[in-house]
Amino acid sequence: MDLRKLKKLIDLVEASGIAELEITEGEEKVRIAKSIAGAPMMMAHAPQMIQTAAPVAALPVAAPVEDAVPEGHVVRSPMVGTFYRAPAPGSKNFAEVGQNVNAGDTLCIIEAMKLLNEIEADQGGVIKAILVENGQPVEYGEPLFVIA
Repeated sequence: MDLRKLKKLIDLVEASGIAELEITEGEEKVRIAKSIAGAPMMMAHAPQMIQTAAPVAALPVAAPVEDAVPEGHVVRSPMVGTFYRAPAPGSKNFAEVGQNVNAGDTLCIIEAMKLLNEIEADQGGVIKAILVENGQPVEYGEPLFVIA
């Protein structure tokens, strides 16, 4: 794939509302994604690697969360979104490790598509672990809390 074509693809990603574009031509595969600062990052997977933006540090590979989860009932995310421990920045967290909770108590909020969804405990007990950091994106079925 020639550089002029790559430049046009980068310009397309910058000008449009898309966050990522992936193109495959034969054995060459190019993925262009907007970085956090808004500048696109481009990587050619074969036969070489090219970056047009500042290098982005690789994310550390974490061990599966399931391995580090204490014994108890796991409360899982019912949706994809952003996890928040408090109702507003600077407010008291809904739940803390060691706190007693009852079924129906609010544990956190997950923001999905600009809607704030309260996640409630589905059983009572003591919170043994909070498995997600405030402001972190979560996936459907991802473990959030352990209640014992």
